[in-house]
Amino acid sequence: MREAQILFRSQVDKIVGYKTIPPSEKIDRLLFLNADQYCNLGRTSAIYEREDARSNSRYLYKAIKTLDEQTGILLLRYRED
Repeated sequence: MREAQILFRSQVDKIVGYKTIPPSEKIDRLLFLNADQYCNLGRTSAIYEREDARSNSRYLYKAIKTLDEQTGILLLRYRED
């Protein structure tokens, strides 16, 4: 696992672990992280960077599934198609 992946996943775990934030806001923050990582990909991004983004998204969607099962399942299904 690359350093960028470890950093991204630690951010996801940190957001999921917040006690004072409602699940809906946690999901918003997680989706913002996901959108940000895809915005940082460009035409010149290496194949491994794109694969890391896909892997991170799957990890993030699984984290969302722990907060809201229906939304998480929907995102995971959409991602697989």
